[in-house]
Amino acid sequence: MKQLTRALALSAGALLCTTNAHAQSKEATGVTVYGLLDVGVETSNNNAVGGGTVTRVSSGGMNTSRFGFRGVEDLGGGLQANFNLEGALSLDTGAGDSALFKRQANVGLQGSFGKVLIGRSFTTVYDFMIGYDPMSYAPYYSWATTGNASNRANGVVNKYGMTTGFDNLVKYAGQAGDFKFGASYGAGEQTTGLADSRKLATAVTWARGPFATTLTWEQINGNVLPATGKRDQARAVHFGLSYAGSGYKLQAAMRAYLQEAARVNTPEVQANLYWAGGSYQATPAITLTSVLYYQDVKNVAPGTDADPAMLVARFRYALSKRTDLYLTGAYARAKHNQRVSLSRDSEGFGDTQHGLMAGMQHRF
Repeated sequence: MKQLTRALALSAGALLCTTNAHAQSKEATGVTVYGLLDVGVETSNNNAVGGGTVTRVSSGGMNTSRFGFRGVEDLGGGLQANFNLEGALSLDTGAGDSALFKRQANVGLQGSFGKVLIGRSFTTVYDFMIGYDPMSYAPYYSWATTGNASNRANGVVNKYGMTTGFDNLVKYAGQAGDFKFGASYGAGEQTTGLADSRKLATAVTWARGPFATTLTWEQINGNVLPATGKRDQARAVHFGLSYAGSGYKLQAAMRAYLQEAARVNTPEVQANLYWAGGSYQATPAITLTSVLYYQDVKNVAPGTDADPAMLVARFRYALSKRTDLYLTGAYARAKHNQRVSLSRDSEGFGDTQHGLMAGMQHRF
């Protein structure tokens, strides 16, 4: 924690000095300090073998708590340089939730050609699919990025999910008319060839009026296994639809996931995730959201396919433009006495689980 505090102080000091220096110059430059603080009280059952209800303070109910710095410099001729540093926080403990700037650590250029980033960032798939999840990837509760933490494929935990961010990344985003498109490349940095540990993601979106649709693809490589000459490889394809009406929005999407193993006699891991839901602006201050997630698990031993489903509902009340109160409830169920959990991170210990979280979010 001391290291995190020291690093934050140094980062903030350096950025403030940079801001003051550029403010005295004629170049158009801006640095923004921003953040999102989200914490609540959650209670859920089946947190241990044989049951067990737990009530806890948890960080990140609607969104992951975070802090960051972003900046832009006008280089002239429609060209801009930009940077983004962003880290996650656990408000229940005050600790950093990962490496200091694990969410974002990149620089880039933006112009009429689009935008190019290099460093660490969210993938193109993550960027394009968030608009098709009514819960916007909420930690409590959404399975849109990855399935629940109790998912298993032939006895091994597998969340059948997208890869949310790449290290060693080069990312491009562009637009032409009604189409937006992009691609991400994560370098494997292996001496055995460019394909080992390589990560790829691409997406395209079409939007006109109230309608929008998107198609994405990603492939994550392992390293070649000398015994077989093959490498582990995971692929995921997403398809999404949305319609935005007056005071409401409807969204539906699916993910087809396939993981091929380099080892012989190892079955493929397959699952399709489907979800549908929407949000309704009941009043200027009140937003109601609900969504159903369903995972169709494939290629597992007979009688072990959990095929979990989760129903989520959320009440959100805006105290101001920057501060919200919320209440989220969820219920999940699995088949064949398999385990299921509401969370993407914490395992459940029953074939059902229900939870309720009341929290507050402030953005600055």
